[in-house]
Amino acid sequence: METLEDILDRLDMTRIPRHVAMIMDGNGRWAKSRDKVRSDGHYEGITSVHNVTALSSDLGMEYLTLYAFSTENWNRPKEEVDTLMTIIGWAIARELPELLQNNVRINLLGDIERVPEGPRGELYDSRDKTAHCTGLQLNICISYSSRWEITEAARRLAREAAEGRLDPDDIDEGMFSNHLATAGMPDPDLLIRTGGEERISNYLLWQIAYSELYFTPVLWPDFGKKEYALALIDYQQRERRFGKTSEQVTNNPTI
Repeated sequence: METLEDILDRLDMTRIPRHVAMIMDGNGRWAKSRDKVRSDGHYEGITSVHNVTALSSDLGMEYLTLYAFSTENWNRPKEEVDTLMTIIGWAIARELPELLQNNVRINLLGDIERVPEGPRGELYDSRDKTAHCTGLQLNICISYSSRWEITEAARRLAREAAEGRLDPDDIDEGMFSNHLATAGMPDPDLLIRTGGEERISNYLLWQIAYSELYFTPVLWPDFGKKEYALALIDYQQRERRFGKTSEQVTNNPTI
């Protein structure tokens, strides 16, 4: 059986994606299949977060964006929401020392003020304490959805136009991108979704227009460094054309 080291040896280190986004799906089903409560799956999933963050950092990746909690997730049973918020606060505090050691910078995307005070404080504390780090930027999407993000961007542009600070005719894709939560970041090169579902679930809809998509049946708590490395191998075998022809890409690989 191929080991993690074998897979990493097959990686082309000159073609590591700058930005990987992940939809971490399958915690509940992982727990149910083992006759455990859903919260056990969420706790187990923290290990996967640790592993993919560590490997991303080791590979020199610039950005890793994780979908931790969507705006739609607020509609789940209150007990599960409260548990998830507790887990998020506990996990970010537990991981902080190693994140600092590995030069990882925390960034928060979403309507964070909606998060309860306790975990919200842990999130802000981790963001502030890692602000000086210059390695991997770990974007944590909490209380986030793409339609929320796009609506907020449209509101800001409309407000600027109403105040006379912006000519609506000047709005283009670049300006709109600069009003999104991901302003200043490259779009994801690769979007990974675990758990077997093959949908985007209101996640980074603007940003993944040309991202490579990778769906795996592996449930999130079982998605470790080996599974992640295999996804990166799959990514490196693809030809990214961005609307061009194969011949154009082959003849001028910088386009």
